[in-house]
Amino acid sequence: MGTIVETDIPPRLDRLPWFRFHTLVVAALGITWILDGLEVTLAGAVSGALKASPHLQFTDAQVGASASAYLAGAVLGALFFGWLTDLLGRKRLFFLTLGVYVTATGATAFAQDFASFALFRFLTGAGIGGEYAAINSAIQELIPARFRGRTDLAINGSFWLGAVLGSLATTLLLRPGWLPIDMGWRCAFGVGAALGLFVLFFRRTLPESPRWLVVHGRMDEAEQVVAQIERAGGRNPNDRASLPRLRLHVRRRTMSLVDLAASLFHHYPRRAVLGLVLMTAQAFFYNAIFFTYALVLGRFFGVAADRVGLYLLPFALSNFAGPLALGWLFDRWGRKQMIASTYAASGLLLAVVAILFVAGRLDSVTQTLAFAVVFFFASAAASSAYLTVSECFPLEVRALAIAVFYAFGTALGGIAAPWIFGTLIGTGDPRAIAAGYGFGAALMLVAAVVALWLGVAAERRPLEDVARPLSLTADSGRE
Repeated sequence: MGTIVETDIPPRLDRLPWFRFHTLVVAALGITWILDGLEVTLAGAVSGALKASPHLQFTDAQVGASASAYLAGAVLGALFFGWLTDLLGRKRLFFLTLGVYVTATGATAFAQDFASFALFRFLTGAGIGGEYAAINSAIQELIPARFRGRTDLAINGSFWLGAVLGSLATTLLLRPGWLPIDMGWRCAFGVGAALGLFVLFFRRTLPESPRWLVVHGRMDEAEQVVAQIERAGGRNPNDRASLPRLRLHVRRRTMSLVDLAASLFHHYPRRAVLGLVLMTAQAFFYNAIFFTYALVLGRFFGVAADRVGLYLLPFALSNFAGPLALGWLFDRWGRKQMIASTYAASGLLLAVVAILFVAGRLDSVTQTLAFAVVFFFASAAASSAYLTVSECFPLEVRALAIAVFYAFGTALGGIAAPWIFGTLIGTGDPRAIAAGYGFGAALMLVAAVVALWLGVAAERRPLEDVARPLSLTADSGRE
């Protein structure tokens, strides 16, 4: 069976109080969602400028297709970089995936036609998809168990800080007369590249995940990292006599996708179904509506392209407020109850919006306010999907599991959604849009039922208790 190591590192990490180190983790790694929010908002807010560009002259369908290219890149990037994250470690991928993002989003600013624009959006998505796998793994493994739920939701919710930044940037850069018509949207994409370069420097202070180091037999490094964290948090590294210890087989290789599928669907089939349903429902819900909202504002309410960012601002703020306000309940009341509640509320509220929209009872302001209410709950629901798939599967395949569920969920529910909605909007028929909203609402309600049926009570529990490590020996004395 190979080398066996014994460690108390997981309980030592979980017993820590919240202090500056954990804040640094949140700031340096949570930037992933800010960047994604920035990119998605830019793509939506500049859609009018892309259509008006004398060089590009995009159609509604091409705007939707470029969004789909971004999501397709995110799917493939998550799978490839997720595999590398489990193989090479979390920290190396922090820099690789962010480097891909910075390069690709910077190149988007120089796109000359639809083909080059879609290619650069694909590569930008690949960088962001890879970030999801590496970052979610590290966050789960570095944050104490009692703070894990609210922290994960808050970080995922920070997507909307990026949306706010994107809204403000496009409002300024797309203002008539401020910049040439074909220059404003190019400068907007440069904002993401500049922010990414700053974060590359910021991340250098973060350590490798001690849990990953232990599983790969690098005990001295793991011990050094944890002892340093403990001392910084006011804990004595030698005060651990009463802590439980785990016995683990050292892993010499990462698992293949085939091995992963066999492991997940044999040991955790209910969790596999749960993760797939939650990820698919939220992916369609968000990608269908948010990627194309600027088109709805322009076609149905006559909002000028340079004003779209102002409408996205309250929408984004509500999405950020939801996980912050509700996150603590995921740790106190419970995962299953809160996941089901937020998914159900999102679905029911969107159904009401669909009815009001097709009845012509909404204008640009009331439509935006209605979506702000819907996504206050939907943002917490979507964040809880990432929380579920990142804490409910074994340590050795955590990054790859996150990647697989993100990829399948986005592929099933997200890639086609912007193109479908772009096509529906192009018809100019409110009933077609309302039908799309209704389908998204139904998916969220189905996900709520599945969450009640298959949900996992992971609140305040160590990761090793939620999902037994594959390397754990049969005689490991965790209890």
